Amino acid sequence: MPEKLHPNAVRVASALRELGATGEIVVLPDSARTAAEAAAAVGVDVGAIVKSMLFEADGAPLLVLTSGAHNVDVNLIARTVGAEKVRRAAPEFVRAATGQPIGGVGPVGHPAPIRTLVDSWLGKHEVIWAAGGHPHAVFPTTFDELLRITGGTVVEVE
Repeated sequence: MPEKLHPNAVRVASALRELGATGEIVVLPDSARTAAEAAAAVGVDVGAIVKSMLFEADGAPLLVLTSGAHNVDVNLIARTVGAEKVRRAAPEFVRAATGQPIGGVGPVGHPAPIRTLVDSWLGKHEVIWAAGGHPHAVFPTTFDELLRITGGTVVEVE
């Protein structure tokens, strides 16, 4: 791991090791805040990028890990989790819940566990790439490993 790894990426890397994940954090020279930027940076189809989207579901954090090729239907997610109201979380809420900035939210390494949903379409890819806690940090994983390390529930998101 590079010496200059951002502290958020260090936390994600530590969580990955503790959880027995195989992927290592890769620091990109340019930002990968969007799925398209991440896909271009690692040379994969945008659908193989894990887009981390934090929502407020009746006031509680809900992390939806979706394929970079998908949008999230908040009404479908609300019905799926039995919530009255689901909405995109404000940047301050994202940072408080995850300890990470929008554009770099990893699936692990948060201050406390977050209920997590995982887009079934990510399973169509042999290797998927997720954010590593910072907009310049990503790591490779598999669908099965992502489910295991997040304790996520497989769902349809759109």
